Amino acid sequence: MLTFSGPGSRFCDGVSRRSFLQVGSLAAGGLTLPQLLRAEQQQGTASGHKAVIMVYLSGGISHQDTVDLKPAAPAEVRGEFHPIESSVPGVFFGELLPKLAAVADRTAVIRSVVGQRDEHSSFHCLTGQPMGVAQRDGIPNFGSIVSRLEGPTNPVTPPFIDLFPTMQHRPYNSQGAGYLGPRFNQMKADGEDLASMKLRFVDPSQFSNRRALLRQFDQLRRTADEGTVRGMDEVYDRAFDVLTSSRLVDALDVSKEDEAIRNRYGKGSPKHLGDGAPLWNEQLLMARRLVEAGVRIVTVGYGFWDTHGNNFSHLRTHLPGFDQGIAALIEDIYERGLGDDVTVVVWDEFGRTPKINKNAGRDHWAPVNCAWLAGGGMNVGQVIGSTDKTAAYAADRPVHFLDILATLYHNLGINPHDYVRDVNERPVQILPETARPIRELVG
Repeated sequence: MLTFSGPGSRFCDGVSRRSFLQVGSLAAGGLTLPQLLRAEQQQGTASGHKAVIMVYLSGGISHQDTVDLKPAAPAEVRGEFHPIESSVPGVFFGELLPKLAAVADRTAVIRSVVGQRDEHSSFHCLTGQPMGVAQRDGIPNFGSIVSRLEGPTNPVTPPFIDLFPTMQHRPYNSQGAGYLGPRFNQMKADGEDLASMKLRFVDPSQFSNRRALLRQFDQLRRTADEGTVRGMDEVYDRAFDVLTSSRLVDALDVSKEDEAIRNRYGKGSPKHLGDGAPLWNEQLLMARRLVEAGVRIVTVGYGFWDTHGNNFSHLRTHLPGFDQGIAALIEDIYERGLGDDVTVVVWDEFGRTPKINKNAGRDHWAPVNCAWLAGGGMNVGQVIGSTDKTAAYAADRPVHFLDILATLYHNLGINPHDYVRDVNERPVQILPETARPIRELVG
């Protein structure tokens, strides 16, 4: 066994970085990186794997000003924006969303999301429970459950990458693996996790030295038993390629993407808005690149929509970027042949009040909300549910937010009512029996 020297710090699952950098020879015991890569060769790669990109809109976006306009309502309700036609006959979006309106035929919009509470947090979207319950019971992140059940698609790609920044309002931030244990925490694409992907602590000259040693050793083995070692050069080449140039780091480097596609997404900015997330369109492109690299779940914190004051000014400034980035992601998924395998969901913690307040803003409104879904082999090009004349309550086909999570599990090939084993191997049901995949999407 050859070990690359380096600091002995440990990952969250207790495996040291030094252990991760061990590369075994033919005579070594245990499952080494080349052996894992050979197993991948024998079993086939995980291309075509099912994946989910979840975009969380911190703060709660105004449904009345985006996908559920009420032009016949009184002025204090309908607001300043006008509806525009979409690519689906009879379906209208807000005037600031022309690109999303153009891809409405590839999108399913739910106008009647119910069941959420008035709390500023990502817990409903990420865990299926309100914050207090999730914290008390250690409810895992949706992506952590998928990691526990499905594992990685290949030996060098983690199943769950989290692109959430660290936001000032702590409940907006991404939640961990809870009762599953830290082994199934998400990999954060910043800080120490990204450093481990870049392998910044290893001198590149060490790799070439050990490559030469392994080839000399394998030449001796080849002399003794030509049949046993045939093909090993390719396997070790792939092992060193994994260690020296991570596919994940490449996926996060959007400069490697075609310029026309980058321009379609737009750039945005990594600068935080308010106490929430930045409107950073490049992260949406990163998410698509990550699922193509083999990641099963990517979560993105995107924008800040808590518009208690100056709602219309804020939306005029930020909705065009939202429109460009989300529409580009949806287009990209289908144009790259991922429409059956990758599900995109865009949602948040609650809607906004029907009545505009004295500060030209809309306050929190938990009774009804909206969500966008695309891909996943779903029946898109439709609107599900409706609200009353002021967009205050679901008038037709209420959809519980847990049904959206159930749909995501369904699209991944996971029964949402199955059980997952916690850190002590006790079975815990993923979602309650009442949570059902949305029949209009998957029926």
